[in-house]
Amino acid sequence: MDRFRPLRRIQVEPERVDPPPPAAAGGGETEEMVPAPAAGLLMGAKVRRRAAVYRDCKGDYIGVPNDPCLAKILSKQGDNKVLFADKVLKFTQSGKMKRRILVITDFAIYLVDPDADILKRRIALAAVDRLCISNLSDNFFAIIVPTEYDCLMASTRKKEIVDVIVKAIKSTSEYEPEVASSNRFEYHAAAEVIKEVEFEEANGGVKTRITHKEKP
Repeated sequence: MDRFRPLRRIQVEPERVDPPPPAAAGGGETEEMVPAPAAGLLMGAKVRRRAAVYRDCKGDYIGVPNDPCLAKILSKQGDNKVLFADKVLKFTQSGKMKRRILVITDFAIYLVDPDADILKRRIALAAVDRLCISNLSDNFFAIIVPTEYDCLMASTRKKEIVDVIVKAIKSTSEYEPEVASSNRFEYHAAAEVIKEVEFEEANGGVKTRITHKEKP
């Protein structure tokens, strides 16, 4: 694919941890609005049509077996059964959006930088405690990983991603992760950084607000 440069040695580089944003002038919370360039994907979208919700699920939208970089990353981890693969947006600790390729196998969740061909993070399915989504038609979802830190992402295939993760965990263990549905939820953007995501219907779409919260 022209998306990737010729194959080279695969690097594994963890996400850079940014310093937490400064506290608000009263020691309270700081608020982040989702950046405008993502408006078409993340907010302001009309409520999904029934056909969109129940469309056929393809699973691998990238073609992982035919992508040398992704295939090598999975091979090094001993993974070969791809349940889902697609492009997503991932939110960093500082609130920036990063393009990532999300790959879900029957053992782990992978986040790959498509520009640098680098594996940025691998989350074992056994480490996933629950998933958080809203009750509205936005594209956000959070993967809660208590032993590490959580991950907030956005995808137009949010429902399929959540379903695949839940089924994958159930198939390899007796545990079924909770899918918490609420228009306001918290997640750990880093070990010491807590953020709250709030969703609100506005002008026929969904307004999303991300707030940095001070630890109690």
